[in-house]
Formats: sequence, structure tokens, C-alpha cells
Amino acid sequence: MLPESKSTPRAGMPPGPPMARTGVIAAVAGWSVRHRTLAIAGWVALVLAAVLSSALVSGDNARAVDPGEAGRAQQMVNAQRSDDSVRENVLIQSRDGTGRFSDDPKLRAAAKDLVTLLRRTPEAVRDIGSPLAAHGERWVSRDSRSGLVTFEVAGPDERFDDNYAAAIAAVEQAQRRHPGVRFSQAGDRSLSGAVDEGIKNDLGRAETTSLPLTIVILLAVFGSLIAAGIPLLLSATVVAATFGLLGFIGQWVPFNGAASAIVLLIGMAVGIDYSLFYLRRVREERAAGHDVREALRRTVETSGHAIVASGLTVMLCLVGLLFTGVDVFKGLTAGTVLVVGLAVLGSLTVLPALLAVLGHRVDWVRIPWLGRRRIAAGESRIWGQVARAVVARPVLSGAAMSMVLLVLALPVLGIRLQDAAVTASLPPGISPAVDAATAMQREFPGAATAARVVLARGDGGSADTQQVRAAIEGLHRQAAFSGGLLLEPITAVPVGHAMVVRVPLAGAVTDPVADRALAMLRGRALPATFGQVTGVSYAVTGKTATPHDFAVQVNDRTPIVVAFVLALAFVLLAVTFRSWTIPLMSILLNLLSVGASCGVLVWVFQDGHLESLLGFGSYGGVVSWLPLFMFVILFGLSMDYHIFILSRIKERRLGGASAREAIVGGIAASAGVVSGAAFIMIGVFTVFVTLSAIEYKMLGLGMAVAILIDATVVRGVLLPAAMALLGERVWMRNRPAG
Repeated sequence: MLPESKSTPRAGMPPGPPMARTGVIAAVAGWSVRHRTLAIAGWVALVLAAVLSSALVSGDNARAVDPGEAGRAQQMVNAQRSDDSVRENVLIQSRDGTGRFSDDPKLRAAAKDLVTLLRRTPEAVRDIGSPLAAHGERWVSRDSRSGLVTFEVAGPDERFDDNYAAAIAAVEQAQRRHPGVRFSQAGDRSLSGAVDEGIKNDLGRAETTSLPLTIVILLAVFGSLIAAGIPLLLSATVVAATFGLLGFIGQWVPFNGAASAIVLLIGMAVGIDYSLFYLRRVREERAAGHDVREALRRTVETSGHAIVASGLTVMLCLVGLLFTGVDVFKGLTAGTVLVVGLAVLGSLTVLPALLAVLGHRVDWVRIPWLGRRRIAAGESRIWGQVARAVVARPVLSGAAMSMVLLVLALPVLGIRLQDAAVTASLPPGISPAVDAATAMQREFPGAATAARVVLARGDGGSADTQQVRAAIEGLHRQAAFSGGLLLEPITAVPVGHAMVVRVPLAGAVTDPVADRALAMLRGRALPATFGQVTGVSYAVTGKTATPHDFAVQVNDRTPIVVAFVLALAFVLLAVTFRSWTIPLMSILLNLLSVGASCGVLVWVFQDGHLESLLGFGSYGGVVSWLPLFMFVILFGLSMDYHIFILSRIKERRLGGASAREAIVGGIAASAGVVSGAAFIMIGVFTVFVTLSAIEYKMLGLGMAVAILIDATVVRGVLLPAAMALLGERVWMRNRPAG
């Protein structure tokens, strides 16, 4: 514990916080202040060790297994220890749109030339299908204006890139030979490459845009260059250490690129939040007349405890994602728990050590016209006036704001959880492959994103048998009588001892029509064909099956996750504040905030409002994982603000202030840091709205709106209104002394 200072508060200042008994938090922070050099060196050593830990392991990282039947199908392919099926498609059309394959020699010559060029590279491609082959009508569109050439890119893995390049070269050569014909390519490799490139470009833009924006906001919040650099330093080291450790545990826990962006955002958010809490409190204690060491001691016993409580709440709430049973959430949970845990550890060790080293120098290099006002760390007059007006009329103000949030939440009643197809994810003009897939979808629905039926024998023998081939012919007949739900061309290739059969499905890949087609394939067509072959098992995966099974699994497990998070939040808040009413009030307020933000998400993206402003095209749904993810993340992150504000109110109440004055004073004292932290996160998430992928736009808008609502309406109006209505019942076990 830090030694007590003999300094006394200035006259007229609010009473200081009651000094709690020394605990682990104060002991750790106190040691860090007394041994500041060791604490800083230890933190640097920890970060370096974490960054270098990934070098201790070698080999491929763990692969996520998709839930449901789609995951089982992929495991059947992986068990073959052979190259997977990678199929590409080339759409052939006349540039003037007048030619028909039935009578236009120009189109037929273009298709024949492409097939000839592909066959000259037999080591690179196999299983070529075209309008010129047997059953060629399957590769011609209904209006006969378009043809399709399909082929498999051959392995092995070490030769795959060269083989793919050879196939691309053949398509490009055919295009040069036939300038009056358009060749548009889309398939497994080209579309996955487009998605990967889109994610890479988006993340690059987010990083280059969000960092300068964060620096500018930090300078505005702190008014000092040195003070603004401390949150960035903590966040950067925390994120670097987290990614180093993820490189190590990635051998056993699957972790993908999308999770990297989320971990980066969460790391920046909590690192900046915790630094703000510390710096603001230290400035207040110094303004009250305490020296640096005493200010740090009081900060540890107030803001330090709030940081640990909120960090623990965030981490345990995130554990709720594991109840979904979805592999991709395992890596996301591991990453976010690590980054929050390291941020809490840094706030108890290196952060107080740095502040002890800097002392009054933390406010050096002030920003002109802004620095003096920010460094003063006074109470917010505006939010103090708002809180005073709210507690004077809590029923009116609370009911009015609750109605506003309930109205915003109404669209959630019609939410449709649906992942975006790749053609809906990226806007036109971003990727030639995506544009080609969009054109292909009009002429040959489902061809570029066909369902993959994996067939395997139970005895491990080859599934490429006469009975299986006969069943494939039966599948063609099933498609012919499916009412347009199952389409052509259906193709089949061996993959090791297994067979992969591709069946194009009607609809827009992930829409209700595609789901009905998938249900028909699984429920009728396959049992009637492969279900009659003895000793052969089958499972369906693909661009429709995988998101469908994912959504089903997440929807089934959502009640468990929600119940876990709510129960956990109740217990943690009850223990932290020794009150039963505060947890209930907090849970209701958070549910209102999350519901309103999800309602805005549905209104904008599912209903198609603000399309031109935000640069997207609505596909009639919301990404299936986003509402649950937002619920868990926002429920955890909002506790940062919530616990911080409630701690300030509790301090004043225990210091002898009346219930209403404690509310007004706590809100006014915490408004500056809460607004600053929220402003930074809103700015960072708003950057994601400017990215190209619609999933990132949804994530950015949803999180930005939720944080805005949480930091203003909920914490500034609903929280003081609820506490004023509850009165002394809020502090059932926390009566002021005397």
C-alpha cells in the first residue's frame, strides 16, 4: 500500500473517498509505484516475451470446424488427406448481347477455343465442362445468350498456385483472341481471393484512418501531448502482446482475420478507457491538493477497483460466446479475454508506474487554447445540469427517454438473420470476380456458389463407384423435377476416396429461396438418390449450407448465452456494489441500449434506408452473428462506463451527500471521461462504416450507435432517473456513515 500523504483537501472540494482496506489491487499498484523501474521493465519484458512466443511453435494453425452438417461435410473432405475440390467458372457472352449459343458461331468458337487452351494444360486443370460436351445444354442459359465453361484446378498444394495461374492465363488468352466476346470468371479460388483482398484492404484503411483520428481525439480530451500518449502506449503494448500470444495458442485454438479486427478494436477501447479513468482521477486528486503519490494511492483505491471490476465483467461476459459451440467464437473469445486481461494488468502495473515517473510532467506540451481547460479536470456543468433536471422529474424524463429507445428497438421484432452472399457483401466495381459472380448469378443461378455434397464410404474405399455414378444421374432427374430449386450444371469429381458433387441452388445464395432449395436437396433429392446406395454416407456444405447451419446453431444457443451473461452481470454487480437493485437496474438499462442499437441496424441495413449515404445495397437481412456478438460485447464494454459512474456516485453517498446530490455530483464528475472515451470509440467504429464490406459497415454502425446511446441517453438520463426513483433502496447495504 502506498504511504499516506499529510496533505489535506482544499476547502470547498467534495470529500475524498473512504479509504478501503488494503487488498490485492492496492498492493500490486503500490508495489509498482514504489518499484517503478522494475514495473516498467517487467511490463516491457512481458510484452516482448508475448510477441516472441509465436516463434516457439511451428506448423499450421488450428482450423475452425463449421457447425452442423456443413462442418461434418468439410471434415469428411479433410479426412481424405488429399487436395480439396476447387472449381472455377467462366461465363461467355456476346458483348453486344445479341448472340445465341444455338446459332452464333462466334460464341461457340470462343467456348471451343477456351476449352482447347485449358486442355493444353492437363496437369493444371481437369474435369472441363462446356456447352460443347455431352449434355451441353446444361451449360447454356435458358435464353441461350450465355454459356458456361467449368473446370477443376488441380493440385497438389505445392503446385496449386502455378496451376491456377496457368488456368487464368488460358482464360486471358482466349479473351484476347475473341475481343467481341466477354469472358467473366468466378469460382472457389477467385471469390475467396476477392474476399481476402477486400478484408485486407478494409483493415489497412481502418488502421491508417483510425489511428490519426484517435490521436486527434485524445489530444482534444487531454489537452496535453504527454498525457494523450499514455493511452496509446498502453493500448499498443497490450494489442502487440495479445497478438503475440494468439500466434502461440493459434496452434490449438482457431483464430481468423475477422477476429483480428475485433480484438484490435477492443484492445484500443479498453486500453484507452482504463487510461482515461486513471488520468482523470489523478488530476482530480492533485487539484484537491494531494501530492502525486497520494493522488495515485487514492486513484488505485477508487478507479483501480472500478477498472478491475469492469475488466472482470467484460472478460466473463465474453466467455458466454463459448456456449454457442461455434469454433470461430473460440478464437474470438480467447483474443478478447486476453486483450482485456492484459489491459487490466497494465493498468495496475505499468500505468501507475509511468504516472509516478512522470509526476506533474504528465501535463507537459499542452495544446494551445485547450490544454488549460482540459488539464483542470473540473466537473461537467452541462451534464451536471442535465442530471439535476432529471432527478427533479425522474418519472417524466425516464419515461420519455425509455419510449424513444423502445421505438428505436421496434424493428428488431422483424429481424431476419442472414449472412451476405459474396455478391452482396462487396459493392460493384470493387472486384472483377465479384462482378463476374453477379453476372453469372443472373444467367446460371448458384453456379459460382453451388452446394457441395460430399460422399464417402464407411469402409474407407473409393466412393467413385458405378452405383454412385448412377445416383448422380438420378440427381440430374431430381433437379429437373424440383420446380426450379435445384439447377444445372451438376458436376462430380473424386477427392481422394471421396466424391464431391456440386449442385447449384436457386435464390440469392443465402436468401429464403436458397434455404428452401437447400432443404429440398437435403430432405428429398439426396435421400432419393445417394440414400439408396449401401455403405455410402453424405453431407452438404457450401456457400448456402454453411451460413444456414451457423445461423441455426447460434439461434438455438442464443437463450443460453443471454441467460449466462445476464446472470453473471447480476452477480458481479451485486458483489461489487452490495446491492440487489443496482444489478437489476443496470441489466434493464443495458437491454434497452442494445435493443435500440439493433433496431437501428435492422432499419438501416435490412430495410434498406440510407443506402446511398452509407454506400451499400441491402440484401434484406442482418449478419447472423452480429446481434449476439453486439449483445455480449456491448454488455461487457458498457460496464466500463456503468461501474465507473456508479463508483463515483457511491463515493459521494458514502461521504455523506444526499442521494440526489450524490447522483448529480457523480454524473458531473464522470461525464468528461465517459464522453471522451465514448467519443474515441465512436470515431473508431465510424471508420468501419466507410469500409467496403457490408459486414464491417454493420459492425461499425451498430457499435457506434450503441456506444452513443449508452454514453448519452442511458448514462446521462436513464441512469440518474432510475436511481432517483429508487432513492435509498439503491443503497440497501451501503448507508452513509453516521
